[in-house]
Order: sequence, then C-alpha cells, then structure tokens
Amino acid sequence: MSPVNGSLSQTEIYQPANEIKTNDGVALRYISAGSGPPLLLIHGWSQTAAQWSKQIVEFKRTRRVIAIDLRGHGESDKPGHGYRISRLAADVHDLITQLDLNDLTVVGHSMGCSVIWCYLDLFPGTRISKLVFIDEPVSLAINPAWSEEEAKLSGAVFSSAAAYDLAAALRSSDGEAASVGVLASMKTSEMSQEDFDWIAAQNLKMPRKLAAELFLPHALADWSDVISRIKLPTLVISGEASMIASTAAPWIAARIAGAKCRVLSKEERGSHFMMWENPAVINATLREFLEDAS
Repeated sequence: MSPVNGSLSQTEIYQPANEIKTNDGVALRYISAGSGPPLLLIHGWSQTAAQWSKQIVEFKRTRRVIAIDLRGHGESDKPGHGYRISRLAADVHDLITQLDLNDLTVVGHSMGCSVIWCYLDLFPGTRISKLVFIDEPVSLAINPAWSEEEAKLSGAVFSSAAAYDLAAALRSSDGEAASVGVLASMKTSEMSQEDFDWIAAQNLKMPRKLAAELFLPHALADWSDVISRIKLPTLVISGEASMIASTAAPWIAARIAGAKCRVLSKEERGSHFMMWENPAVINATLREFLEDAS
C-alpha cells in the first residue's frame, strides 16, 4: 500500500520547519514542500498542519504546498489573545504577503473554511485564484430564525446553547476527555485506533482553554453574505459519513456562481476527516479541480 493511502505507520508525516511573525509578534510555523504554483492548506479548529500530510506528499510533486499551523495550534506560538476568526484571517494574510504568494489556490477544512471566508471579506484582492471548502457549513450553530428545513439543508449541527455547553466542557477539568469524545464523532469505524490516537494528540496540542475561546466565535458566526459574493472558481466537498450533514456542500455551492460540488459517500469513507481516511479520492478530486482551466 502506498504511503498516501496507508495508516499512520505507513504515512510520511510532515512537520512545520518554517516560521513567520504576525503583525502582533506571534510566531506561526508552517510546512513548505515542493515547487510550482502555490497551494495553501488551512486546517480546522484545534487541528494541525501535519494532518494534511497525505495531501502534501501527493501535491508537492507539482506544486509548492504550504500548510500553516494557525495561532494556538500545533507548533505555532500559543499567546493568550487573538482567538477569533478575524485574527486568524489576519494571520493568514501575514503569511500570504510575507511569502508573496500569487495565483494561489487555498483549501480549507472545517474551521479553515471560515478563516478563508473571513479573509475574503477583509482582504479582497487578486492573490487567490481558486478556492476549496471541505466539510464546513455556513454556520455551525442553528439560527433560530431558520425553518427546520433550512437548518437541515445548511448543515448546522447544534443550537447556540449547545455551543456554549461544549465550550464550558472544554474549559473544565474533563476538557481533554470532552475533546476526544467530539473527535470520535468525526471519523468512521474503519479508522484504526493508532490513527485516531494520533489525531487526538494533534488536537490536544492546543490548550483546552484556548480551544474553548476560539470555538465560540467560530461556531456562532454566519458567513452567508460572504459566500454569496464569491466570484472565484470554487469546489465544495462534504461527506455522507460526517457529523455535518452532506447537504452543506450543495447548499454552499448553489450560492456561488459556477461552483463545483462533490459529496463523498459512506462507502467512500466521507467522514469529517475524509482527507485522512480516503486521501485517494480527496486527492483525485482536488487534482481534477486544480487542473481544470475553466
């Protein structure tokens, strides 16, 4: 079995070996591999750049692949401030400008999509040429003004009260156990214990207090007005085995002119961690989109 499709023991894990400083002095670590047109990978809430390893090993052959550890995550600095989506978007802006990236494809997973949406809102320009959003609804929290059908189609997963309850659990003495419980809902039963333990360890590199601080502004934001103004070629991906309803991707794609949509089936292991569980399908889907000149 090739490394890109293998379990943890068969996978080359990439670690951040490069660093930039943000405009407020925070050191952010990032992976840079390969050469060619730039491809920026942005992880989700309390995840890490290393979790893109199965994409990095594939795309470094033809592209310069950059995967960032966001503030508070992975190997990056963990200051006591700045845990909101707008600050993370500003940090990404610092990365893009300091590395002078142009004609850039940006891929976000989970909260990484929200960071991209905020970036597009705050820093409109011409550096980005294509966008990919993987398994993120327009809002994690259900808007009470939505109908039951609207909430279901959007992919929102819980009430605002439930979001506050989870943040409180993360801050508690049982915060690590609460995190592992949430992570367990994000995978299929086919993921090995070794792989799950590694993903959990990556998640817990972010202190639970900081994870709780970031979770609420992430969960309660609604990016509908940003999504409807996107004019760039866009691919939206979701999975039938994810805890986020697979309708989230078609809902978003329908609001972006010309957007493409791909929903992985349960048989394709379309979980929230689909990039890890089925990299062959995800990488093929990404490559087709990247090479599409339309």
